[in-house]
Amino acid sequence: MSLVSNTFVLFVLAAVILYYLAPQKIRWVILLVFSYLYYLSGNAKYVVFILFSTVVTYGFALAIERMRQKEAPAKTLRNILTLGIVLNLGMLGVVKYVGFFVENINLLFHMDLKGLEILFPLGISFFTFQSTGYLLDVYWKKTEAEHNIFKYALFVSFFPQLLQGPIGKYERLAPQLYEPHAFELHNLSFGIQRIIWGFAKKMIIADWAGVFADAIWGDLDKYNGVALFGLIFYGIQLYADFSGAMDVVIGIGNLFGIRMDENFQRPYLATSMADFWKRWHITLGEWMMNYVFYPVSLSRWMMKFAKWSKKKFGRKTGRVVPIALADLIVFFLVGIWHGASWKYVMYGLLNGGIIAFSELMGGNYRKWRTALHIKGDEAWYHIFSIVRTFILVNLRWFFDRSDTLTQGFYMIRQAFTHFAPSQILEIPAGSGGTAFVPWALLIIAVGCAVMVTVGIFQEKGYHIRESLMKLPLPVTVCIYLLLLIMIGMFGSTAAPRGFIYAQF
Repeated sequence: MSLVSNTFVLFVLAAVILYYLAPQKIRWVILLVFSYLYYLSGNAKYVVFILFSTVVTYGFALAIERMRQKEAPAKTLRNILTLGIVLNLGMLGVVKYVGFFVENINLLFHMDLKGLEILFPLGISFFTFQSTGYLLDVYWKKTEAEHNIFKYALFVSFFPQLLQGPIGKYERLAPQLYEPHAFELHNLSFGIQRIIWGFAKKMIIADWAGVFADAIWGDLDKYNGVALFGLIFYGIQLYADFSGAMDVVIGIGNLFGIRMDENFQRPYLATSMADFWKRWHITLGEWMMNYVFYPVSLSRWMMKFAKWSKKKFGRKTGRVVPIALADLIVFFLVGIWHGASWKYVMYGLLNGGIIAFSELMGGNYRKWRTALHIKGDEAWYHIFSIVRTFILVNLRWFFDRSDTLTQGFYMIRQAFTHFAPSQILEIPAGSGGTAFVPWALLIIAVGCAVMVTVGIFQEKGYHIRESLMKLPLPVTVCIYLLLLIMIGMFGSTAAPRGFIYAQF
C-alpha cells in the first residue's frame, strides 16, 4: 500500500477514527492491529520476517534481564546478546546480501551457484535495526526489557515509520505508543499541515524532477549531453522525496499525538560532510554512531591500534587515525545498508573517505585558515562551506542513482566531457510531452525556491509551522486547501512514483 495512494489516505483516516473512538486502555491495540494490517497488505507471506525479528529480540532481551538478575557472568550475558544479534541481523543478511555474494562468487570463480529467490520484505532494513538497537539498549542497561510481547510488537511494527523510518529508540518512542493520547485539535491540525506539505514536496517537486532524472539515466546514449543535469535533477528529487516522506510519516504520528524523532533537517545547508550526516537520515546516523562507531572506537583491538598509531604517526595524527578508521567502517556499513551492490559500497566509502580525510587534515585546515586570516565565522566563508559541501554531496549521487558501479563512472565521464543542454527539451514531460518541458522546469524551479526559502527561515530559527498554527482556524483551513489545489494543479502528470527510501 503506497503512501501516495488514496487507499493509504483512507487507511490512515480509519485508523485515526477508531483510535479515538476506542477506550483509552486499548488504543495501543488499535495501532498494533493497523500496523499489522498495513504490513499484511504488502505481501502477507512475508509477515514471518517481522515476526521473527520481534520474537527473537523480545526473547533475548528478557533472557539478558533474567540472567542479570541471577548475577550471571558477563561472558554469559555477552554470549546471549551476540546470539540474538546474529539471529536478527543474520536474517537481514540472508535476505538482502546472499544473492549479492553468490553473484560475485559466480563471477570470480566462473561458477553457476543459485541464489535465494526471495522478494525483498517491506521495511526489513528499518525494523531489524530498530529491534537490534532495543536489544543492545537492554544489554547496556539503558532501558528495561518489555514484558508484554504485543506492546513490543507495536514498537517494532508501528506502521507510519515501518517503510522509511525514522529508526526509533525504544526509550523515546515506546512510551508514546502505549500512552492513551486524548483527542486534541492541535495535534490533528499540526499533523494534517505537515502531511500536506510533505505530499506537496513529493508530488510537485520530487516527481517532476524524477521525470527528467529517470529519462536521462534510462537512456544514457540519447541524453549523454545532459548527464550533469541528470545529477542535479536526481539531487532535487531525492531531497524533496525523502524530506517529503519524513513530513508525511511524522505528520501521521502527530495525528495520534505521537512525536517521532526528526529524521531530516535541511541537509543541503550543511557546512561539511560530517554536518550533512547529522542532518540527513538523522536516526540512521545516530544508530550507526551509538551502536557501531562508539563500540568500535572503544573496542580492545581499536585501543591497541590507537597505541600503535600514536607510536607510528606521532601523538596528534595518531589520535585521529583510529577515528578515521572507525568512520570508514561506519560508512561502509551505511553504504551496504542501502543495498547489496558495489555501487553502494563505493557510495559508503566515498562518504567515509571524505569524512576520514577531513579528520586527518583538521589540523592543517586550522593552520591554513589562520595563515589566511579566516576566523571561520565570516558570512562568505559560511556560504563557501555550504557550496563546497553541496558539490561533494551531489557528486556522490552518481553512484546512488546509477544501476551499477560501471554506470556511475560512465555518468561521471559524460558529465564532464559532453554538454548539450538542448537535449533537456527532448525529454517528454508527463502527458504533456516535450511541449510541456518549459512549464515542468518552471514548476521545479519555483518549487525549489519555495522549499529553499522555507528551509533558510527554519535554519534562522523561525518556527513557520508553529506560526501557521496560531492563525485563525478558517485561515489555516484555506492554506491547507490551497496546498491541496496546488498539488492537483502542478503535481506530476507522469506515472505515480512511490517514495524512494521505501525500497531500502
